[in-house]
Amino acid sequence: MKETAWLVYNGGLFTHKFQDYASLMQRAARLRGVELTTVANDELLVTTDGVTPCRSDLAEPAFIHFADKDLPLANALEREGYRLYNRARTIELCDDKRLMHQAFAGYGVPQPLTITAPMAYPKLGYRNTAFCRQAASLLGFPLVVKEAFGSFGEQVYWVETMTELEDLVERLAGVPHLYQKAVTESFGSDIRINIVGSSPVAAMKRKAEGFRANVTAGGTTEPYEPSQEEINVAVAAARAVGADMAGVDLFTGSEQPLVCEINSNPHVRSIIECTGVPVHHTMIEKMLQGRTRI
Repeated sequence: MKETAWLVYNGGLFTHKFQDYASLMQRAARLRGVELTTVANDELLVTTDGVTPCRSDLAEPAFIHFADKDLPLANALEREGYRLYNRARTIELCDDKRLMHQAFAGYGVPQPLTITAPMAYPKLGYRNTAFCRQAASLLGFPLVVKEAFGSFGEQVYWVETMTELEDLVERLAGVPHLYQKAVTESFGSDIRINIVGSSPVAAMKRKAEGFRANVTAGGTTEPYEPSQEEINVAVAAARAVGADMAGVDLFTGSEQPLVCEINSNPHVRSIIECTGVPVHHTMIEKMLQGRTRI
């Protein structure tokens, strides 16, 4: 009888991109005698008594690959004793870029100077935006503004003047965001290193005409051999957020590697096709190592 595990995803995001990811992971799991069942987050109800499945066909999972950002569900599953890859706290830190950069700072991970925007309530906004000038004086122009929640290089803005910054801050009032020193040497390029456990598995360099290097934003890729310093920084970033598996993005061209961000649920198709490295197999192996319940 095959061992069973779950791949939890968001029920509203059953896209071709996710279906491809799920197929990759399921095939890798089957080769190791594991049936990886896809389970939508809306098929699991979080109650005060625990987690109630809405499906009668779900077998008890040995582990859960949690490929979603539904934190209440992730926390509830952990309270039930399930081992999640990645853990709820890791997903929380990676999902909110404000928390992510603070986690990096707490572990001494090198990163561009980053300033968290003061919190503002939706529809109320800011009464005073004088802090913009202080942020600009610390960061200089150009600078980068990022919404705290966003994926695939979206919700990221390149800002070159104070007028642009003030207009954008007014528009983002009530939207959690941050300001970051631009690494101009890395304009339009970065390095993605996939980390599993505490080891690098594959790396690629991404390039684009604009400042976003994401493949989904039109970027191109090429295999990349990271330096030991780049590996050390990527591993440190993964440790800072407690990630079992992650895609770490590094800026290039500066005096030392700087972490742009870390993704706790990286899609692996592009790096597999770029490098030929079966990252998904290594991920499954990692999950099997800790397949028993907490």
